[in-house]
Amino acid sequence: MRIGFFTDSYFPEIDGVTYTIDLWREELRSRGHEVYVVYPDGDYEPDDREIPVASAPNPFYGGYRIPLFKRPSDLPELDVVHCHGPATIGLLGRYYARKHDLPSVYTHHTPLEEYFHQSVRSETVADTLARLYLPLENGFLSTFDVVTASTNRIDREVDHVTLPVGIDMEFFEPSPVDWFADRTVIGYSGRLSMEKNVADVLAVAEELPDYEFVVVGEGPYREQLEAEAPDNVDFWDFLPRTALPTFYSSIDAFATASTADTLGLSTLEANACGTPVVAPDVPPFDRTIGPDNGERFVSGDVRSMATAVETCLRTDRDTRGGVERYAVDRTMSQLEGIYEELTAPEESVRLAFDGPIDDRTDDQVDLSASRRT
Repeated sequence: MRIGFFTDSYFPEIDGVTYTIDLWREELRSRGHEVYVVYPDGDYEPDDREIPVASAPNPFYGGYRIPLFKRPSDLPELDVVHCHGPATIGLLGRYYARKHDLPSVYTHHTPLEEYFHQSVRSETVADTLARLYLPLENGFLSTFDVVTASTNRIDREVDHVTLPVGIDMEFFEPSPVDWFADRTVIGYSGRLSMEKNVADVLAVAEELPDYEFVVVGEGPYREQLEAEAPDNVDFWDFLPRTALPTFYSSIDAFATASTADTLGLSTLEANACGTPVVAPDVPPFDRTIGPDNGERFVSGDVRSMATAVETCLRTDRDTRGGVERYAVDRTMSQLEGIYEELTAPEESVRLAFDGPIDDRTDDQVDLSASRRT
């Protein structure tokens, strides 16, 4: 099939959506599909199937760009459109699918309304924008044939198919190299933005001065966080993708206080590398993190988080076994099933996913319940 990914998050920006699209693209290509990525242009050299859209800097969220315009006629012929966001390029993808009468899929990655408080300093204005925005996104999502989300934490008024992002279990595996062999290190890797609550990780570092903390990432809150950090915290820039398995394997626990993740990809990658995860007892972590692969804590409670860290440090767990159900090959088999049913509706194609997700028993989903008419 010729598949078009339409996304407003892509290289050179580093985030979970970018890595997900890159991983899915490579996996689908290895299965014989042609995958095109339509994305906002930036300081990045595309290949012949990456299609940049002219864009401008985003004044509200540093590092991201605002796409301007792309003629649909400049895009290649596709068999299916798969949008990865509700902004300009997502709208372009939906328009292209409608214009050419193509099946369309939408993957919900990010609850954008939770980012308004970072971009708009007034809480009242941010709350108002969120109330206005949600009905608009609900309406947009309702126009797609299938909507997918990593977990049930989608909070949208649409039917959806549970489709985990997926982990490359061959890439993310325990490394023989240990960067911190002579000391105990707690790590974090991700965007340094308000919704990630990295300040709570710093508060725990202050509560646990005998351990070292390494915070890997960049974002609008980095300068402020560095200024507030206790002496036992080091800040690193984003690591090359190839270095992440070594980092995850070298730390003794991965700590996050985020309340805006839809799956928490970095936490599961750390698990795949043999490292336990400390996460708040909120969605999605109330489904993805448990006794097999880490400890949950009361969100916003520094003492509870510190206790969870120390519990992880003194117990052994088969964290890799705890996340095998999120292996990307399973995700790709399920995604191929979605595409096949949409492009060959006369066939009763079932989703090929073998393994429980979110403790559900009906993972082989008949898409007729999710298709839009």
